[in-house]
Amino acid sequence: MSEPLLRYPIFQWAWVVNDLEEGCRRWHETTGAGPFFAVRYHKGERHIDHGVPFEGGLSYAFGYTGETQVQLIQVHDDTPSIYRDMFKAGEEGFHHIGMLVPDPPWAEKARFEAAGYPSVSELWATAQVCYIDVRKAIGHYVELHGDNAAIREVFRGWKEAHDTWDGKTDLIRGRAARQ
Repeated sequence: MSEPLLRYPIFQWAWVVNDLEEGCRRWHETTGAGPFFAVRYHKGERHIDHGVPFEGGLSYAFGYTGETQVQLIQVHDDTPSIYRDMFKAGEEGFHHIGMLVPDPPWAEKARFEAAGYPSVSELWATAQVCYIDVRKAIGHYVELHGDNAAIREVFRGWKEAHDTWDGKTDLIRGRAARQ
């Protein structure tokens, strides 16, 4: 058997939700996930989706359940995107798995593209990130997230917050989007 395309550990599972706060509450009640760190109306730098600059409205919340990082994504409009490719307004569901790969992720991106799976969205957010369309093979996208010291520190903080959290206080912790 040849080497599989997914050759790095999956560190994140991501869902599109209609309401970020309600999604965080549901995930906490059903899996114990939390606390969640929310970024409302995030604008990724150099965000390109399907070859054009992306200006749509997205909010994110990140939390852990055990060793698994969960990302919840609320899409605020109908701007064409990798999110609206899968879910129309009012729909929710599983969107992507994320892997930390050497930063920048261009070598991994090239491997997927050579196998027939295109990169359809790219942005910079603490590291270079690209989304690969593998829906025809496994039904969702793959996020190739550049791995560097800065992003490891962010994830370490979220995981430590989960490990030391009382399960009640400040389920959703947030910040406004970058101005």
